[in-house]
Amino acid sequence: MAKHEDQYITQISTSITVKGDIIGESDVRIAGTIIGTINIAGDLIIEKTGVVEGEVKVNNATIAGTVKGNIECVEKLTLESTSKFTGNIKTKQLIIENGAYFQGGCVMPSNETLL
Repeated sequence: MAKHEDQYITQISTSITVKGDIIGESDVRIAGTIIGTINIAGDLIIEKTGVVEGEVKVNNATIAGTVKGNIECVEKLTLESTSKFTGNIKTKQLIIENGAYFQGGCVMPSNETLL
């Protein structure tokens, strides 16, 4: 059974601020502010207006907004041209678009060490 495109996506809109942890299995799209830990089995999208302050652990992440904290992606992290990232990164694949801001360190482990 194919899932509907938006059926399993949690969305935090621009007018919302969450102080606390987000833990789950589904994909998350953030246009608002999260202050706390994000630990999801799905993918994370941080829109241009999105702000995350805290630790992040996800499958894949695409960041167009602001992140202050460390991130661990099982597969791939994309920092889009509008992103501002301050913290450490652990991922298999890292894409940094021209114009993105990144301050921190990066570890790209082999398949065996990330699992």
